[in-house]
Amino acid sequence: MNKKIVLITGASKGIGKALTEKMLKENYFVIGTSRKNQVDLKHKNFYSVKLDLSKPHSIEQAHKKIMGEFKHIDLLINNAGIGPDLNAVLPESKTFDQTFGVNVKGTVFFTEPLIEKLSQRGIILNISSKMGSVEVCNLTDSVAYRMSKSALNMYTQILANRLKHKVRVAAIHPGWVKTSIAESNLIHARLSPEESAQKIIEFLNTPFKKGIFWKAESQNELAW
Repeated sequence: MNKKIVLITGASKGIGKALTEKMLKENYFVIGTSRKNQVDLKHKNFYSVKLDLSKPHSIEQAHKKIMGEFKHIDLLINNAGIGPDLNAVLPESKTFDQTFGVNVKGTVFFTEPLIEKLSQRGIILNISSKMGSVEVCNLTDSVAYRMSKSALNMYTQILANRLKHKVRVAAIHPGWVKTSIAESNLIHARLSPEESAQKIIEFLNTPFKKGIFWKAESQNELAW
């Protein structure tokens, strides 16, 4: 296969779906995952995988399917994430566990076995959020979500250090995007999923430095 292979988690809606559609148009082969069902997208260069990051067995089954079908991956985009406590003032035990289970634990243990499949000069891109930036935080809401994105940022830097001689690793804030992760996003957000996806792809096409935290909307580096 001469096409570059990109694996996108959370490809059935929002930013993940927009990335999938745009990258197919740019001649990538896309492996797309979805939590509830396989992604309903009919395209000769698309391969659907069911994946629930909150369930270790689902992660294991997804690995078997991906590794059985593909010899290598050129680009891994960890897009899937949840925010059940977005806009909540105080943390709550159940949603806290759910958030860290998907955004941190699930993402880490989905990523690790795939590292050996990444091609030389490949890319790992973690879809993070400026809400995970410790330096710019001046609010008190969304405790689990903010903390989970800070943890994802740390994982990004750890991977960048570990894999510096093989692949490039980065985290990106995709902008304030009209997605269903929060009702307020659908009403007030500035970017459509398609606009955010385009800015993410533009970043991927630059010679970005390893371990960077990037703000897609304004195209500048973010403080950790």
